[in-house]
Amino acid sequence: MSTIQTLARKTVQALTPYLSARRIGGRGDVWLNANEAPDCSQYQLDSSHLHRYPEFQPPQMINAYAAYVNLQQDQVLTTRGADESIEILIRTFCESEVDSILICPPTYGMYAISAETCGVGIKEVALQDNFDVNYQAVEEAVLASQGKIKVVFLCAPNNPTGNMLDKAKLAKLLTATEGKALIVADEAYIEFCPEFTLTKLIDQHENFVITRTLSKAFALASIRCGFTLAQKSVIEMMAKVIAPYPVSGPVAQIAEQALSAQGLEIMRDRVAVLNNNRQVLSKALLELDCVVEVFPTTGNFVLARFKDSALVFKAFADDGIIMRDFANKPRLENCIRITIGNSDEMKRTLTTLNSL
Repeated sequence: MSTIQTLARKTVQALTPYLSARRIGGRGDVWLNANEAPDCSQYQLDSSHLHRYPEFQPPQMINAYAAYVNLQQDQVLTTRGADESIEILIRTFCESEVDSILICPPTYGMYAISAETCGVGIKEVALQDNFDVNYQAVEEAVLASQGKIKVVFLCAPNNPTGNMLDKAKLAKLLTATEGKALIVADEAYIEFCPEFTLTKLIDQHENFVITRTLSKAFALASIRCGFTLAQKSVIEMMAKVIAPYPVSGPVAQIAEQALSAQGLEIMRDRVAVLNNNRQVLSKALLELDCVVEVFPTTGNFVLARFKDSALVFKAFADDGIIMRDFANKPRLENCIRITIGNSDEMKRTLTTLNSL
């Protein structure tokens, strides 16, 4: 171990970083491993104020997003992607080396990574056999922790299984954990199933938080722009911890345009196309001999279990198609997650699978 490594915090020395799609890499021309959109809109930038620091929370951007989600401006905080929101929630509400978060695996990996980097513990309540949340077990774990579990992360649609949250059971959990823990719903993919959003629960429960992003349906993964939705009291506490300039001026300009009436129309048209492509792909997968199971999903991806995922993954790689392999994750043996791309990308995906 080098001298610099020994200077790092012990938790960082032992940390295995989150392997994003770009860090894993791959060789090919069809990228279906990061749940990105297959297209990009055009935006105009005003560079006349680039010599000035941006607003802490750019008002036009915040107002546009608040209008989009039918909340008040003081119930919205913008962050550098939803990933920063996850970290800020942990840093704001969890004492290092004392408190814990709770996650329900298999789920998005950044909840645990963010907790580890902050020196915060990680408790787990596994998803049920059908990959739905075990709400009763989550409630019991929070109450039994005697105030040590401060934040519960629930992903809806869950990445990678696609499951949604049960609104009635979630409301019961929120009531039971009021004053004890925050319950966070990660709605990164909610634009693909907007009827399931849980934003209406925010006004009813002070301990309920929603994280959102422009990376998926808005096709803006590159600008790193996310949002936290919660009651004013939660937003005010997070605003104490977040960096002084969390969103750059150009990002705010692009986000405001994406949230305009025209931008929202473009986003919804994109969602309609991708949801149709998802249905076509899911149906075709079910007819393939190499497929054991296709998980139900409401996001811009499909998780499929194959008879031999290593063989399938190699076939994709040989054909220049980059997928996300989940075969080494508990309970996801032989599973590959396929991002929903455009029609040509879906045809190439099926051509490869039909060749096996």
